[in-house]
Amino acid sequence: MALLKVSGIGKQLNGNVVLQDISFSQKKFRKLAIVGESGSGKSTLLKIIGGLIQPDSGDVLFEDKHVEGPNERLIPGHPQMAYLSQHFELRNNYRVEEILEYANTLPESEAQSLYEICHIKHLLKRKTDQISGGEKQRIAMARLLTGAPKLFLLDEPFSNLDNLHRNTLRSVIRAMGEKLGITFLIVSHDPADALGWADEIIVMKNGQIIQQDIPETVYRQPVNEYAAGLFGTYNVFAKTEAARFGEIPKAYGNRKQYFIRPEAFTLAVKKSKTAVAGKVTDVAFLGSGYEVEVALPESMVIVRTDNGDLKFGDDVYVSFRKHS
Repeated sequence: MALLKVSGIGKQLNGNVVLQDISFSQKKFRKLAIVGESGSGKSTLLKIIGGLIQPDSGDVLFEDKHVEGPNERLIPGHPQMAYLSQHFELRNNYRVEEILEYANTLPESEAQSLYEICHIKHLLKRKTDQISGGEKQRIAMARLLTGAPKLFLLDEPFSNLDNLHRNTLRSVIRAMGEKLGITFLIVSHDPADALGWADEIIVMKNGQIIQQDIPETVYRQPVNEYAAGLFGTYNVFAKTEAARFGEIPKAYGNRKQYFIRPEAFTLAVKKSKTAVAGKVTDVAFLGSGYEVEVALPESMVIVRTDNGDLKFGDDVYVSFRKHS
């Protein structure tokens, strides 16, 4: 049974269509991420799910019960859902423990366990103007979790965080789900944040869902160039063009047009039966490897490689990487 069911949601704001016929469901404990460029309607959808904005059409069911919007409920919001905006605020000049005590409904032992899961136990005596942005975010999450929600809605949780705090937050969210039995739904304009976290990804554009699938499929078999571009660099080839590089990797499916990631290719300095000759036109160092742009007789291809010896003008041969 689905924990959350969204059916036919539509919404207009100031005469502009923001959401069109949005439908999907989410099972309990299944991590769902909604991604898309800014203005695609993600945040509005999240607020409608949480009962904070009234939809013009459609319905949201939580545990098979209608989620009331602001027109139906005196105080907007659902008692079993927690919503954290990307513009959250904490009161200034208060100790962290005071901020948490005001909202806490848990027994002391459970509250302390929650603070430990959120990696904020060492911050309790500090004032809110003495902590970083990433720490403030985890405190805001802990404050909402003291109400013991079943579904946590996070709007752009990874934005404006450095890599250290982003990785910490991923670990915290994972621990919350496993140890506290909470289901998460996040919205992000940076889909790379969702790839390693989500069980399922929804891609939105112009207020509509254009793709919904597991991360591997969304990454390797995007429905169009928009969806492909959200998740990083890609190469576009028709099926006949892709076949020139050898056997097309099974992960990319069977289709007329392929959006193939740079890591699917390999480079060699010697010709083989399934390799296409080309010339290096650019080499970019990415830290974990190199992204090499290669000019082919009739097109270009970008290849990810560990070879740091390649340089502009080198002759190379491009083929699909063989997987055991």
